[in-house]
Amino acid sequence: MNEQELLRLVDEVNAQGPYKPDWASLSAVKIPEWFTRSRLGIFIHWGAYSVPAATDEWYPRNMYMKDKPAYAHHLRVYGPQREVGYKDLIPQFRAERFDPAEWISLFREAGAGYLFPVAEHHDGFQMYQSDLSRWNAAQMGPRRDVLGELKAEAERQGLQLCASSHRAEHWWFMCHGREFDSDIHEPLHKGDLYWPAMPEPADHEDRFSEPAPSEEYLNDWLARTAELIVRYCPALIYFDWWVQHRAFAPYLKRIAAFYYNWGARQGRQVALCIKHDAMPPDACIPEIERGGFEGIVPFAWQTDTAVARNSWCHTDSLDYKTTDEIITTLLDTVSKNGNMLLNIGPKADGTIPDGDRRILTELGAWMRVNGRAIRGAKAWKRFGEGPTHPPMGEFTDQKPPCYTPQDYRFTVNNGRLYAAALRCPADGQFLVRSVTPGPLWRAPIAQVRVLGYDAPVAWRQDEAGLYVSAPGLSSPWPVVLEIEPA
Repeated sequence: MNEQELLRLVDEVNAQGPYKPDWASLSAVKIPEWFTRSRLGIFIHWGAYSVPAATDEWYPRNMYMKDKPAYAHHLRVYGPQREVGYKDLIPQFRAERFDPAEWISLFREAGAGYLFPVAEHHDGFQMYQSDLSRWNAAQMGPRRDVLGELKAEAERQGLQLCASSHRAEHWWFMCHGREFDSDIHEPLHKGDLYWPAMPEPADHEDRFSEPAPSEEYLNDWLARTAELIVRYCPALIYFDWWVQHRAFAPYLKRIAAFYYNWGARQGRQVALCIKHDAMPPDACIPEIERGGFEGIVPFAWQTDTAVARNSWCHTDSLDYKTTDEIITTLLDTVSKNGNMLLNIGPKADGTIPDGDRRILTELGAWMRVNGRAIRGAKAWKRFGEGPTHPPMGEFTDQKPPCYTPQDYRFTVNNGRLYAAALRCPADGQFLVRSVTPGPLWRAPIAQVRVLGYDAPVAWRQDEAGLYVSAPGLSSPWPVVLEIEPA
């Protein structure tokens, strides 16, 4: 379908409902039940920006900015940008070792219930078959419908295939190549990889920045998203930031209504994941990038974070987090009624880097023991206790929290309370102060277990809390107590 056909389809479907392109109607959406059951998903940043394996996924923009390390790297490795531009890296993005079955098996073993490949990043290169632009992975580079192959394999292995679109920022993402003699120059035509390369706003958070996206660009954005929906019907769609710009608002309402209506036609509950309050929180799944909320919130939400602090895509200088930090983030998030979307960055050839694979494998080992505190779990009356209070909000993951054995996170599942000690006590002695015979916990306790600890534990409860003794217990990762009421 071409752009005009897709735009007509959007409006025709919306005219039939049940959802209308207004916030009141869109707020009636039901968040998919599988989402709040899964609690853990895998984000995938993979594209032509993976070829240089340098700096980060903003390489396509920064290689045209003379004050950026990516610019110097590009000159040193590839030569002047007028001779080798970003488009010239695409033939090197061959994905010759891409194995969807192996990827998804790894994600499933890690305990994930869904995956979120980036269908199109800011660079404008689509990772799926498209009729709207020839700059896509099915026609160039890998010459494979990456999203389609992942969808087929995800369905075979029982995971939900979602998709992430970062197209909004492409309005200005490639603009700096027009400031000097590079391969980004006039004329730029709609459908070109670099089009439109408009001036970048000084403040990315300014909802009223100029030049605002044009009607031509916004129609292109809407049509690309509609094509993604019609061709793949992702279980969720994630819009990266900048859709909060005021110019997107009417288009965002139209595509949200179309997506929710299309899902209804397919007999599926679907939802949008949105940053920066671009949509009301009852019309979508709010996202927090590399951070979280201070306490329990009454709606489903998601944190998107990564195995590395300094990049979302594969590079040769990743600052990896520890598996312990990943697990504590997961526990903190679920205790506050959220999901964690954990990003990995495959290499350009399609292989999963050893560091990413190690974290996923270790996370899977922990989930096999403790998954009942995560999958299907809900927030308790209190999200946690303890002396450590890490900063909350966006981009607060640049330093790991220093949790103590007194720091706990709580979830409930299948009639049981789970108390996760974020640091395993060296002597195997636990004290959960929130589980006293008082207002938070009135039921008599039938049994207490330490998940993964083979021997029975000794426990007692008094006004100070619940004492649990597990002699000889040792773990580099959080340890979960399972408390079963009588």
